[in-house]
Amino acid sequence: MLEDDVANQVQDLTPDEVSKGIAEGRYLLVDVREPNEVEAEAYPYGVVVPLSTFDPKAIPDPQGKDVVFACRSGKRSVTASLAAQAAGLPYDKHLAGGMLGWKAAGLPSKVGG
Repeated sequence: MLEDDVANQVQDLTPDEVSKGIAEGRYLLVDVREPNEVEAEAYPYGVVVPLSTFDPKAIPDPQGKDVVFACRSGKRSVTASLAAQAAGLPYDKHLAGGMLGWKAAGLPSKVGG
């Protein structure tokens, strides 16, 4: 039952969709992984708002872009999206598969946040 509720509230986006959306200026990628994870490997153009201290108000103004949450595998990004929605924000998208999916799709990452 819970899975259905989540599916209705959080939209899965593929790595290719997210990469294209960032390139076209439609998406703001919010990485909810911890600083040590980001230090080891980061999304290009991602904004880091760690889930351990997650505060939806810490997300920068997306200035008309859709916010897309991302993490390592796609679980924490769903949690962050639901928390943002609970705070009244319309952030209902996440990168399905997270960094693992991003790399599997052959998309670039960077070292050192």
